[in-house]
Amino acid sequence: MHLSVIVPAFNEEQLILDCLNSIQESVSANSKPGFTYEIIVVDNNSTDKTAQLATQAGAIVVFEPINQIGRARNAGAAVATGDWLLFVDADSLLNVNMVADILQMIESRKYVGCGSVMHMPNLPWWGNAAMQLWTVLSITFRWASGALVVCRTDAFRDVGGFNQELFAADEIDLSQLLKKWGHKRGLKFTILTRHPLITSPRKVQLYTGREIAMQFFSVLFSPRKALQNKKKLPIWYDGRR
Repeated sequence: MHLSVIVPAFNEEQLILDCLNSIQESVSANSKPGFTYEIIVVDNNSTDKTAQLATQAGAIVVFEPINQIGRARNAGAAVATGDWLLFVDADSLLNVNMVADILQMIESRKYVGCGSVMHMPNLPWWGNAAMQLWTVLSITFRWASGALVVCRTDAFRDVGGFNQELFAADEIDLSQLLKKWGHKRGLKFTILTRHPLITSPRKVQLYTGREIAMQFFSVLFSPRKALQNKKKLPIWYDGRR
């Protein structure tokens, strides 16, 4: 089995090496005969040293000039050679036990893919409440968070990858498509819960509660209009780091 780990990255010089180190350590610790992997970083038009640092760390670096999360993920998948794709955000950290669970899921041959619950350290009370709500929704509806999506490569290509009409929530759209693809073939899509993905709480640190609430209600009350317009999604695209 050959695994392609894809990391979309826009101006991530502060966190990219921690992410790549976590991938190397977690995947290497689960090494076994017949298992190989590659790491692909998609430089999504960064203006900092993201691409340089990723290259120095030994990753395959792909350039995607249009700043869009789904487009960056698709660009990485386009050059991937693995049987399975693992998308992880550059501000997140894999861990050994999570990767062991992912490989066990793959080896069972019962699944088309998976997501994972997340842990964000040092959140304020309202941030914890929002994270708990998302966790319930994610597990109940089997929606992967964008921070981690794992799927069979053939399924990903068959469903058309991430929807490039969406500038956010494209991982939920993909989860729905993968569930339908898998259902026709007797395969499940699941959310792993035993070993959460550790992901950065920086959005909560960089934006006020009011800004985050306004973003949430903008998407809630007019999802199509908001999710298809990058200008209406500043928390994802204003470049604040």
